[in-house]
Amino acid sequence: MGIKILTPGMFTTVQDAGRRGYQSSGFSQAGVMDTSSYRAANLLVDNEADEAVLEIMMLGPSIEFGEDEVIAVTGAPVEPQINDRPVSMNRALQVKRGDVLKFGYPKSGRYAYIAFAGGLDVQPVMGSRSTHTKSLLGGFRGGRLEAGALIRLRNPRKRLRRMNKRDLSDWKDIYKEEPVKPSSELLRVIMGPQEDYYTKEGIKTFLNTEYKIHVDSDRMGYRLEGEPVEAVQGVDIISDGIAFGAVQITPDGMPIIMLADRQTTGGYAKIANVISVDIPRLVQLRTNEKVRFTACSVEVAQRLYRARQEEFERIKNERFG
Repeated sequence: MGIKILTPGMFTTVQDAGRRGYQSSGFSQAGVMDTSSYRAANLLVDNEADEAVLEIMMLGPSIEFGEDEVIAVTGAPVEPQINDRPVSMNRALQVKRGDVLKFGYPKSGRYAYIAFAGGLDVQPVMGSRSTHTKSLLGGFRGGRLEAGALIRLRNPRKRLRRMNKRDLSDWKDIYKEEPVKPSSELLRVIMGPQEDYYTKEGIKTFLNTEYKIHVDSDRMGYRLEGEPVEAVQGVDIISDGIAFGAVQITPDGMPIIMLADRQTTGGYAKIANVISVDIPRLVQLRTNEKVRFTACSVEVAQRLYRARQEEFERIKNERFG
């Protein structure tokens, strides 16, 4: 019963909202990369907002269903197919026992999400079902899914209320600022907490340079290539905590944006932090795609965050309630 992984794809893991409250003990938060697509997937199948999903990176798995279920696929356009017939993303889909779900290769984006109505029957570890592969913790045996893996569904549901309305294909990121150039993604950042480690010229460089995503980028962090950021007297600090979206500057002046699988502490000065509502767009960028940064206030970041949460609640109540 449940699902069987026929082929695992490039890097498919179980993820949820993350393992909170354990960074002080040295455990990475992990969790999904694209929090907006994750929230939308669970919303479509009437799950709690923090329910575990399968996160796909680029090339998706093939999955056989052992029972009837309702699913949703969101995120990067991975061209899902059920029994070799194309199906829509961003809407609730009914699957039958014996159906096989497959994916194509997305023309854009990195991460996609599969939510299962009723949730995956994966044992929580420290309050989370998220996988942190570097420490072999959580998810399915602490790693990416493998061919032959069997995962049960906790409470499979054959049909949901308002099935015909469980469609978010018209949902748009209304909080996105227009890019400086069509070829770059504009990311808003809150400056600090170690902004004073960088010269005025270095800060100007950081806020006016178009950076490329380096090939050496993963769930731990995205390395950037571009104009070096000048420091006053080096970038080494006494190690302190690292938030999702923190921008460290390495000794060679290059930014690294720390992401879901980041280490809990770090010894490079952090010049800024990408705001929460912009991280989903960041993580969907591929190698050699470009970003720019613009400074933002804490008040604006909080207002945008609250507005996004309220929008999801409004959609839930008005469309699916």
